[in-house]
Amino acid sequence: MGKKTIVIDEKTPLMILAGPMFLELFLNTMVNNVDTIMLSHYDEYAVGAVGNANTIMFMMNILFNVIATATSVVVAQYLGAKRYDKMNMIYTLAVAVNFAVGVVLSATFCAANPLIMKFLHVSPEMRPHSMTYIYIVGGTGFLMAVFNVMLQILRCNGYTKIGMWITLAINIINIGGNWLFLYGPLSFLKLGVAGVAISTVAARAIAVIAVFIFFAVMKIGKISLKFLNPFPRNLLIKMIKIGLPTAGENLTYNLYQTTLLSFVNAMGNDAVNARAYCNTLISFAMIFSNASAMSTQIITGHLVGAGKSDAAYKRVFKTLRTSMPITIALAALNAILCRYTLHIFTDNSHVIMLGQMIMIADIFVEIGRCLNMTFVSSLKAAGAYIFPLVVGILCNWGLGLTTGYLVGVVLGVGVAGIFAGTATDECIRGLIVMYYWYKKKWVGKSVVDKKRSELPE
Repeated sequence: MGKKTIVIDEKTPLMILAGPMFLELFLNTMVNNVDTIMLSHYDEYAVGAVGNANTIMFMMNILFNVIATATSVVVAQYLGAKRYDKMNMIYTLAVAVNFAVGVVLSATFCAANPLIMKFLHVSPEMRPHSMTYIYIVGGTGFLMAVFNVMLQILRCNGYTKIGMWITLAINIINIGGNWLFLYGPLSFLKLGVAGVAISTVAARAIAVIAVFIFFAVMKIGKISLKFLNPFPRNLLIKMIKIGLPTAGENLTYNLYQTTLLSFVNAMGNDAVNARAYCNTLISFAMIFSNASAMSTQIITGHLVGAGKSDAAYKRVFKTLRTSMPITIALAALNAILCRYTLHIFTDNSHVIMLGQMIMIADIFVEIGRCLNMTFVSSLKAAGAYIFPLVVGILCNWGLGLTTGYLVGVVLGVGVAGIFAGTATDECIRGLIVMYYWYKKKWVGKSVVDKKRSELPE
C-alpha cells in the first residue's frame, strides 16, 4: 500500500470532495453534450441519432459499473477501517475483470447493433448515424470500463481533483476533434457522426493513460497480475454480489428509459430532437445534487467502515439540506430560460414548444432524482444494495412506465407526458428510500468483517 495523504471521516467538509466532483461532472456533461451542440449546426438528424446511440452507450456503462461500484464500496469501507493489506489485490482484480468484461460487451453491442436499432424504432434518416456511432464508440467501450474503475479507486482515496483535470483535457480534445472533422481541415472527409465518434474515442484513450500515470506517481497502490496468484475467487464473488444489484438497479432504469424512448421515437423526429435538446439542458441542472451524492457516498463508506453509523446517518440528511434547494432552483431556472436556451440548438418552433413543456415536468423529476441520488448512493455505501434494486424495479415499471404511457400516449400529451411518468417514478421512489434510511434499516450491512483481519480469498 502506498501513501495516503487525505483523511476522510465525519469532519471532512462536503465541498472538499463535492467541489472538484461538481466541476468534473460539469465538464463531463460538457463532453457528453458538446457532440449534440456541434452536430445541431451540422445535421439535425445526426443529433437525434447520437441521442439514441448515447442511450445504448449509457446501458453499456451501467454494465461496466458492476465491478466499478463494488470497488468503490469495498475500497471506501476498508480504507475507513484502516485495513490496507488487501488493497492492491482489490485494485488489480477490479481493473482486470472490468477490462475483460469491457471487451466482451463491446463486441456484443456491436454485433447486436441492427437489432437495437429495430427495437428502438429509430427512423430511417437517423439509423445509419446511430449505428456508426455505436460501432465506433461502443466498439471501444472497454476504455470506459477501465477508466470507471480507476476513477472510483482515486476518488475513494480522496483524489477527486484528478477527475476534474482529466475531464477538462477530454473536453478540449473532444471539441478540437469535433471541429476538425465537422468544420475544420478534415471536413472534406465528410465523416460527420463518424468523425465525432473518433474524437470521443481518442479523448477517452488519453484519459485512461492519464489515470494510470497518476495512480503510479502518487503511489496509491500497485496493479500487477502477481496479486491475483492465487486467484481471489471469494473476493471476486463478494464484489459481484455487491455490484450486480447496484448495476441491476441502474440497468432496469435504463431499460425502462429505453422503452420510454421507443414511445418518443414513434411520436416523430421533432419529439426525439426535443427530448435530446432538453436532456442536454437537464443534465446541467442535476450536477450539484449528483456531486453531493457521490461525495456523501464516499464519506458514508469510510464512516460505516470505521463503525460510525450514527455519524453516517446524520451526514446524509445534512447533504440533502444543501442539495435539494439548489437542485430545485436550477431546475426552475432551466424551465424559465429554456425558451431562449433551446435556440442554441434549433429554430424549429414546434421543437421549442415541446421543449418548454418537458422542462416544466422536469422540475418534479429533479426533486425526486435528488432524493434518489442522495439516499440510494448512501445505502450502497453502507452495504444495503438489494433494497434500491427492488424498489427501482417496482417503481420504474409499475409507476414510471405506466404513467408515462397513459399520459404521453393514451391521453395524447406527447413527450412531456413521458416526462410526467418519470417524475411520478422518481418522487415516490425517492420518498421510499429516504424512509428506509430514516428507519436505519441499513445498519449492520457493512461489507467489512470486523472479526477477521483481512478479506477472504
